[in-house]
Amino acid sequence: MMEFNSFKSLIPKLSVNPLGGIESQFKLAPKIRKRLTAELIQAHNPKPAAVLALFYPNINNQTHILLTKRANYKGTHAAQISFPGGKVDTNDINLQATALREAHEEVGINITNIQVFKEMTPVYIPPSNFLVNPYLAYTQETPIFKKNHEVATIIEVSLVDFLNEASISIENVSTSYASKIDTPCFKLNGYVVWGATAMMLSEIKDLFLKL
Repeated sequence: MMEFNSFKSLIPKLSVNPLGGIESQFKLAPKIRKRLTAELIQAHNPKPAAVLALFYPNINNQTHILLTKRANYKGTHAAQISFPGGKVDTNDINLQATALREAHEEVGINITNIQVFKEMTPVYIPPSNFLVNPYLAYTQETPIFKKNHEVATIIEVSLVDFLNEASISIENVSTSYASKIDTPCFKLNGYVVWGATAMMLSEIKDLFLKL
């Protein structure tokens, strides 16, 4: 396990270490997803969005990272595993503000106690045409979560479990590009995490591996 004080001691290096970028993300991307070049993505004029990757101590002071399972509504990302986050609102001053606001709305966290320490590489999500900016953040308090209608389940993942190589697997899934294809994924807390969220997690994992 990793006590939260040990995690906090890593933040200065995590903040300045270079990102793995597309190379890190593509380790956990479906092969067919890799055909989308930066030029093709830009041609779609994607909508901006942001998500928050929040690290925090649980009640035993062990470091966890927050994921959610989306509610099963009529929408592109229904029932998928994701970070809290969403599209830009006209009142958001920047994408970081979007990530914090959405996290507060979806899981009820107190954003006044959150410190954002790094912006990650944006990830394009073809089905919804969003370009999503992930932000790494932490809070020193054990959060009291209060999910809204968009969230079915709060998923609290141990940082040690996430960093374990055994968390990476291959699953046969259906995507927006094709049906029943072998796709790299994370298996965390019994959930299969693939697609854009897995790509974000892959870059986060590589950031830790550089320490």
